[in-house]
Amino acid sequence: MVDTRNPKAYQTRRMTFSACHRLNSPFLDEAENEEVYGKCNHINGHGHNYMVKVTLFGEIDTKTGMILNMTELKRYMEQAIMNLLDHKNLDKDVEYFKNRPSTTENLTVFVWNQMKRVMEKPDLLYEVEIFETENNIVRYRGE
Repeated sequence: MVDTRNPKAYQTRRMTFSACHRLNSPFLDEAENEEVYGKCNHINGHGHNYMVKVTLFGEIDTKTGMILNMTELKRYMEQAIMNLLDHKNLDKDVEYFKNRPSTTENLTVFVWNQMKRVMEKPDLLYEVEIFETENNIVRYRGE
């Protein structure tokens, strides 16, 4: 019997952006923030060169041979990530972080939500992975 379904695959695109932030929770007092976040709680903040990977999962189109044209994925990532986050102060320039700590965990959820908003086929979104540093990495799959 011939399998008539299109095979499925994962497709990932990577981008980098630079932003600054201060790890500081509105739910903790000054001493607790200093204890929890240490030097990352410095009053003037600090910056990162973040790397973001956005992964899609879906059927490979028989006509195009693609899950999604990489040009479209790049455009979505520009809208959802670069336009909103690159060379910004996350705490002051991004409304989402006005009432929550700008941790990489929260940043990853933010990017996920933004990607879902801009994509024509948001069900293709499988994972957002953010490298704050080469050693500090967070993945989110919409759970």
